Amino acid sequence: MDDLTNAGAAPCRHAEPVMGTVVSFTLRHRRTPGLRAALDRAVALLHAVDQEFSPYLPESAVSRLRRGESGRADTTPAVRRVLELCDVAHSRTRGAFDIWVDGRPDPCGLVKGWAAQRAWRVLREAGGTDACVNAGGDVRVGGAPGAAGLWSTGIADPRNPGQLLTVVTGRDQAIATSGTTERGNHIIDPRTRTPATELLAATVTGPDLMWADVYATAAMVLGAREAHQWITALPGYSLLTVATTGEVRASVDFPFASSRRSSSPGG
Repeated sequence: MDDLTNAGAAPCRHAEPVMGTVVSFTLRHRRTPGLRAALDRAVALLHAVDQEFSPYLPESAVSRLRRGESGRADTTPAVRRVLELCDVAHSRTRGAFDIWVDGRPDPCGLVKGWAAQRAWRVLREAGGTDACVNAGGDVRVGGAPGAAGLWSTGIADPRNPGQLLTVVTGRDQAIATSGTTERGNHIIDPRTRTPATELLAATVTGPDLMWADVYATAAMVLGAREAHQWITALPGYSLLTVATTGEVRASVDFPFASSRRSSSPGG
């Protein structure tokens, strides 16, 4: 790992393969006591979450739950908490986010954002006030005061691989994208039990990465019209969608970078 106590002017970066993706950390700090240890703790947290929640590890708590070897009442406290959050997510998204589509719980759609938000919080509480955690494209940033504390995050264009659709900026925000670019039509509409096919991608920004990730998945299921109407009832969150027709639509408060706005207001 990089030496955070003598990082100098250049950002300190660390990439950790975990949870089936790569979680990258960027910290723009010079000398912050305890930040190296905090980064170690954040990485350890992600691996602990993977061990407990991965459906690909036969002895994980989630795998045992899915096989019926444990129940909701006697699984681990962390899994019980995540299942409670999934119930709330189902309610908040009009049923569009549902971990029980195949009859067995699969909370992976919530866990990555939940874990990355917690890892970012570990850094924040240790004095990492100018830091970014990027969990496979789902991003949580926190910036120092002033123009230098702003973070810019590129949003990939699902219509043109390798190109950016737009750039968003912010000092303290989460950005999460769900889409079809890497895994095809893998998001299932729990109401019809068929793939959600109206949108190519949905990006949500807001104060919490777990909820931004959940809402981005839900938007893919709801489709542009319903999703843009629904997101207005969620204070602090905004939405950018790209339809299979090529139409790009954004909430009026979507945090585009200056001079980079590439879509017309929606909602």
